[in-house]
Amino acid sequence: MPGLMELTLAAHGKSVAQVVLRWLVQRDVVVIPKSVRAERMAENLDVFGFALTDDQMARIAGLDTGASLFFDHRDPAMTALLGNHRLTD
Repeated sequence: MPGLMELTLAAHGKSVAQVVLRWLVQRDVVVIPKSVRAERMAENLDVFGFALTDDQMARIAGLDTGASLFFDHRDPAMTALLGNHRLTD
């Protein structure tokens, strides 16, 4: 199964970010992309001129490994660490 980049380029000629935003929009997920660069803002808005097929949607969903790249939000130790962390003394 090709990765997201190959799927993106072959299907729509859009950036990975645009395909991910489109995937979220098609799943009825409210997205608030962050950018301070005008060209990125325009790119973020350019996700309504194409649609992903059911197969593409499923293939992208299949990339989910079920593990966070940062930390596990369900881990009690991590939750306690974050809950007890103070920005100032």
